[in-house]
Amino acid sequence: MLTKIKFAPGIDKQDTAVGAEGRWVDSDNVRFRYGLPEKVGGWQSLLNESIVGVARKQHAFVDKEGNRYVAIGTDKFLLIYFEGQLHDITPIKATLSSVVMSCQDATKEVSLTFSSAHNLQSGDIILLDNVSVPSPGTTGLTDAAFEDKLFQVTRVTSNLIAIVTGTQTTTGAAGGGACDVIPYEPVGPAAQSYGYGWGIGQYGGTVQGSVTTTLNGALLADTNGTGGSGTVINVTSNSGFPTTGTIAVGDELITYTGKGTNTLTGITRGAFGTATFGTSNGQAHSSGATVTNATEWGGWGDAVDAGTITLEPGLWSLSNFGDVLVATIANGKTFTWNADITARLTTRASTSTSGFSTSANPTATRVTLISPTTRHLIHLGTETTIGTPTTQDDMFIRFSEDENINSYTPQATNTAGTQRIQDGTKIMGALVAKENILIWTDNALYTMKFVGAPFTFGFEQVGTNCGLIGKNAAIEIDGVAYWMGNNGFFSFDGTVNTLPCSVEDYIYDDIDTTKGQQVCAGINNLFTEVTWWYPTSGSDFNNRYVVYNYGQNNARLPMGNWYTGVNTNSIRTTWIDSLVYPNPYATAYNSSNDGTFPVVIGQDGLGQSVFFEHETGTDQVNPDGSVTALTSFIKSFSFSLQPDQAEVFLAMRRFLPNFKVLTGNNQVTLSIKDYPSDDDQQTALSPFTIDSSTLKVDTRARGRYANIKIENTGVGESWRFGTFQVDLQPDGRRG
Repeated sequence: MLTKIKFAPGIDKQDTAVGAEGRWVDSDNVRFRYGLPEKVGGWQSLLNESIVGVARKQHAFVDKEGNRYVAIGTDKFLLIYFEGQLHDITPIKATLSSVVMSCQDATKEVSLTFSSAHNLQSGDIILLDNVSVPSPGTTGLTDAAFEDKLFQVTRVTSNLIAIVTGTQTTTGAAGGGACDVIPYEPVGPAAQSYGYGWGIGQYGGTVQGSVTTTLNGALLADTNGTGGSGTVINVTSNSGFPTTGTIAVGDELITYTGKGTNTLTGITRGAFGTATFGTSNGQAHSSGATVTNATEWGGWGDAVDAGTITLEPGLWSLSNFGDVLVATIANGKTFTWNADITARLTTRASTSTSGFSTSANPTATRVTLISPTTRHLIHLGTETTIGTPTTQDDMFIRFSEDENINSYTPQATNTAGTQRIQDGTKIMGALVAKENILIWTDNALYTMKFVGAPFTFGFEQVGTNCGLIGKNAAIEIDGVAYWMGNNGFFSFDGTVNTLPCSVEDYIYDDIDTTKGQQVCAGINNLFTEVTWWYPTSGSDFNNRYVVYNYGQNNARLPMGNWYTGVNTNSIRTTWIDSLVYPNPYATAYNSSNDGTFPVVIGQDGLGQSVFFEHETGTDQVNPDGSVTALTSFIKSFSFSLQPDQAEVFLAMRRFLPNFKVLTGNNQVTLSIKDYPSDDDQQTALSPFTIDSSTLKVDTRARGRYANIKIENTGVGESWRFGTFQVDLQPDGRRG
């Protein structure tokens, strides 16, 4: 007797495989459309090169001439995609001139020595200019190998940095070379972690907004203080430093027990084993060397309190003020880039863009956005005193005068102002949703709405215990916002709603909430889908995704229409919908490969981001033109002959495949088991290869419960499933 097995759309992982009656229980690269499962559309690389580092933000916009751009912010660079090419517009810091170059015999390392404090950190990107290499005839080095080239700082001391060249010097150590060093503005690490210090990763990572000063006098390579005597260090200023704590000078950590007038007293050199980087008792540091508050940093092997310090990944806020891109490094400065100039593609983002300066903007801000109707530049989680990063308040909001993104002083004659919100410990993110600006903390949701003089904006808390897990974990469509929190999913349509989720335990039992800033949300309006890509425990980067189909909820789906996946090729770090461009654009990250743009000389391990256009074809087309099969599958619940007759064994003689769309081959696997807790046992003849001409499949299987798995593994294959009819007959009982 042919029996039709009915399946509701979506995946149910809250119940058991037997208990999830009428549902699918697992999937990958599958979506539901009109209630039927189908393989997702393919994607193709937009470039024949890949991006260096991990992309964390995309923003597409159109200038007044109709030119389309995508700004891409990575952990190291700010790039513009225009007419099929990438352009480096990363902001730079002031040039450090007359730097001495030297090299060792038969190594790839070149040292750059500065006459004063350089304020560079390990991992920073630098551009070299006006290069004269040391003893080219002896070392085999050439000016051209360094001139106008990018390098990463690999080692730092008080007045010296080291870079790695692409090739090894031939013979002999040499000095006397010279160059100018142009530092790129640092963004942040590739991945989120808790705690700073030797036990976490390479020392020298940038801490945006950290308290720094400089040495007032040299420190010798011994246990003495400034000038070679006592246990006192003289500094330019000790404002903002705790009474007792730890400082970092170059690669050395130094503890102190008290403060005087611009002094640190009771010092102990080479703390936490850092003396090994110099002499047995401490390193030599020149007067003017940078001194950083490192009180919360740990030493080699030291446990760090994960509840107090978070090293967030390098993130960006990107928006546009007409033709002008506004770009903010998370916990750092705000820059602008003007698309309305002839030399735009060779011009860097800057704080001094003509007509759109941000030189008077806060210098430490978590999130920025533009109010689209009133055209205010809004800084969230920012400084209470502009230009003083140590005053950054994670719950403080500052907004510019309307139409003037460089004016922040509130006056009776302008609309600039400030506000501090209360519920939570830090602002996590913000979005524009029709007439509201939505602001999330780690615990609550607020609306920010223009109300006019004298207050400019009104603020209202509209939800609590609904905070945002990460800056990029919220998305808006048609005035409705959807987001991922630390313990569930939510929406806001004027009221905060908890989204019932049929895969909730599956996600939250394994998500790494300590890496919430890496979560990426994207909307695909063509298929009414919101996707979140997220990292699980033990993963440094995103490695799973979950999809909520907001357009296919009905009475049959009380838990919503959700589906999941783990396919490595499908994991994304950024996503923009088909608004400026006809199809969605996204980035995928591979930490094992190295990107090709921009070229960083002599440095491996920076990772690779590939820029893809989605919903094209059936496969993945890579930057080199090669094609990777886009595999997909979906697995059903375990069904019996009748729900109330599980004691009756099934004889399954055949099934009739019914596909709405089937290109190439598909495989159907039939599995059986005798008891709900048993592992699935694939039937002897499975898997069955199905193509468009297959009318029926003989199975010859027997069991109490059965399930089906539909999958494809080859290039050029696509499918959309219809119904499942199987010839089931009672086949006796078994004890």
